[in-house]
Amino acid sequence: MSKTSVYPSLFQKNPRRRHKISDPAIITRETLPRLAKRQGHKFNHGHAFIMTGGPGRTGAARLAARGALRIGAGLVTLGTPPAAQMEVASHITAVMLHRVADADALRARLTDTRINALCLGPGLGLSDDRAPLIEAALQSGRPTVLDADALTLIASAPALFALLHAGCVLTPHDGEFARLFPDIAERRAAEPDTEETLSKCNAARAAARRSGAIVLLKGQETVIAAPDGRCALHRATDDRAAPWLATAGAGDVLAGFIAGLMARGFDPMQAAQAATWLHVECARAFGPGLIAEDLPEMLPAVLRGLDA
Repeated sequence: MSKTSVYPSLFQKNPRRRHKISDPAIITRETLPRLAKRQGHKFNHGHAFIMTGGPGRTGAARLAARGALRIGAGLVTLGTPPAAQMEVASHITAVMLHRVADADALRARLTDTRINALCLGPGLGLSDDRAPLIEAALQSGRPTVLDADALTLIASAPALFALLHAGCVLTPHDGEFARLFPDIAERRAAEPDTEETLSKCNAARAAARRSGAIVLLKGQETVIAAPDGRCALHRATDDRAAPWLATAGAGDVLAGFIAGLMARGFDPMQAAQAATWLHVECARAFGPGLIAEDLPEMLPAVLRGLDA
């Protein structure tokens, strides 16, 4: 099927005639893969490369980088435009920095095959020179997290959308999802008693099928869907409620968690599911007063708890 197709069964007029689609898997502590690091050199645990925006816009990518490093990536590098180089350098220590002036510079940097996971979008910006960076990243074929500004740029550029592949994880909130998949979002927003309605899981499945990528649709109930129809659900409700996650930068940290796990070798669906659970668990462990910077700092205790 082409990338422009979606699950036909999701849109049939008669719900009784839809193909059977399995219920989503529920993400719990028990469903997580083993996250402990094995012995080895830093490059045995992967190298995540995260693009920043320009001056005054680097904080989001720095949050993502901290998350990727804390979750166990062996190395994390921030690719930074020349004008923001000093700003980034003054804020980082364990995270590395590489000057990336344009898409050609990014392509040159990605000749290093030890870089095995990418993240673009947090604070990236929407100027005309940003889309070529996404193009270069997608053309590399590496596992790639696409968040925030990257999603907005892809939504307005069919050529970029066409480059999405099975190693990509898209992390939209509802507004970004509507920009990327307006027809699917419209169906989902239909009145609950109409036959046009899509559940959140089925909407994410349709989007994943169309894009050929993993789609992580954020919210109190986060849904993660794969192009082959697999779907997982995480509920941050009731005893797992984490209202403190409603804070600027929390999504950037989630993007970094996913990128770090993919750098370590977890497949995109695994990485997205584990990162979602850990993200909420970090927020619950910290509690009231949480800001985004706190999330990566809670990971050591959360990860130790998993091994207990």
